[in-house]
Amino acid sequence: MAQMTMIEAIKDGMRVELERDENVLLFGEDVGHVGGVFRATEGLQKQFGEDRVFDTPLAESGIGGLALGLGVQGFRPIAEIQFIGFIFEAMDSICAQASRMRYRSGGKYNSPITFRTPFGGGVHAPELHTDSLEGLMMQTPGIKVVIPSNPYDAKGLLISAIRDNDPVFFMEHLKLYRSFRDEVPEGEYTVPIGKANVVREGSDVTIITYGNMVHTSLKAAEELEKQGVQAEVIDLRTLMPLDIDTIVQSVKKTNRAIVVQEAQKTSGAAAEIMAQINEKAILHLEAPVIRVTAPDTVVAFGQIEKEWLPNEKKVIAGVKEVINF
Repeated sequence: MAQMTMIEAIKDGMRVELERDENVLLFGEDVGHVGGVFRATEGLQKQFGEDRVFDTPLAESGIGGLALGLGVQGFRPIAEIQFIGFIFEAMDSICAQASRMRYRSGGKYNSPITFRTPFGGGVHAPELHTDSLEGLMMQTPGIKVVIPSNPYDAKGLLISAIRDNDPVFFMEHLKLYRSFRDEVPEGEYTVPIGKANVVREGSDVTIITYGNMVHTSLKAAEELEKQGVQAEVIDLRTLMPLDIDTIVQSVKKTNRAIVVQEAQKTSGAAAEIMAQINEKAILHLEAPVIRVTAPDTVVAFGQIEKEWLPNEKKVIAGVKEVINF
């Protein structure tokens, strides 16, 4: 089995689907000859031609509109937004049009579009390039929100996204692109959208997280084990739809939970997860659910992002707060 970085796994997933289905098209800024700003599409234009892998003008609104029109006409567009902070230019196409197409047309038309975009801090990139906007997308009915944490999941989830008949917002954490390699099967396979993964078993507390914070939480869990605390870690993989059944099952076992997200605190994914735990499992809790997040400010510049981002120490402090409640 091949060892791949996440960026290699993502490219392989797109290659597999371009090869399998001639209706799959890939486009965005510099994705063709250059191969994308992070080389996620390197070599795909040469393999599949300029009619199926092509550059667009530097205009995210145009990328969104093109994806919308092609989706209605039966194609399966993969639209790359070069950095997540530029998504606002395409929000009308994503949130006001693509997300409602099936409902609005009574099922006559679909929007089988995959919007790919990098996000996340820890790489000294400036704000607008590193924002975490998953909470914003979660509030848009009709859009699925997917965030892989490793190369295997990235390829399998991306193939699932491309084959989905509804729009999928596929977020790729910048720090995970080349930080490690993992075994990735050759050819096609899928990881189901909407199914979380328990990446570490535990009995004392549940840590619920996603993206790069999965790795931060696992490091925290290793340190907690040395202190006699067994933490269970759940990698959500998908925020919409949310796998609340796996979360509740874990909370019933550990009776304590914290939610870890890289995004700012207010009105984010963590707030929604806490609300659903309260609705479905409050009688199983021995302490209030808390969240470990970034502060409610604009994403910090690179010089101070280590102070701004959640880290292992903050996760450990959160766990001890619910353990000692």
